[in-house]
Amino acid sequence: MLEQTIDIATKDGKTATFIVHPERDGPHPVILFFMDAPAIREELRDMARRIAAAGYYVMLPNMYYRHGVMEMADLPPLPEAEHRARMFGFMNALTMASVMDDTDALLDFADRDPAAGKGPIGTLGYCMSGQYAINFAARWPERVGAAASIYGVRLVTDQADSPHLAAAKALGELYFACAEHDQWAPLEMVEALDQSIKSRNLNAEVELYPGVHHGFAFPQRPVYDKPSAERHWERLFALWKRNLS
Repeated sequence: MLEQTIDIATKDGKTATFIVHPERDGPHPVILFFMDAPAIREELRDMARRIAAAGYYVMLPNMYYRHGVMEMADLPPLPEAEHRARMFGFMNALTMASVMDDTDALLDFADRDPAAGKGPIGTLGYCMSGQYAINFAARWPERVGAAASIYGVRLVTDQADSPHLAAAKALGELYFACAEHDQWAPLEMVEALDQSIKSRNLNAEVELYPGVHHGFAFPQRPVYDKPSAERHWERLFALWKRNLS
């Protein structure tokens, strides 16, 4: 396995991006892996390594670079309530337009790297970033072969960039994994998303994971549920095998 962290130029600066892929038998299909709200950390790098070990070129960008933040652990410690407020401040400062511009820059970098495949790509987002994975599939319908939102938030909104609307613009296969217990994506929202997908007969699946909570796939979270986490890996690898090979 080869891994490195590279500063990739964007319209607003440079985003430090963790890139990992197999050493041999390349080039490999690209997976754009968007972080969740707690930012870049070894837990996410390990997940990127797991994906890469299956034969993919994985890019994990720092989405908080505009604030000069890489890892939350590097910031001065704060009481829990203030720490969460700071994290949500970073998260809420992101806009769909800025994230899409950043992702364009990532794709351009990958297209110039001989180690990265030039065929269909996959996008993957957890929590705050599920919406970005889906919207990039809508932005590049001819290029994104598969997009996955794992306990994504803001799945159905009244905004033009709502994932349930963006899904109709994508040509790749879409997958939404949702937790039964999720204050950020309650069951009413999941049901509305599922109805929207089915009413349009889209190439997409909404799967509810029973008995688990938001964050169930992260090994370092108290809510980690190994059976469900492994199920989500099974779904992802099958999704990519169908669409990116």
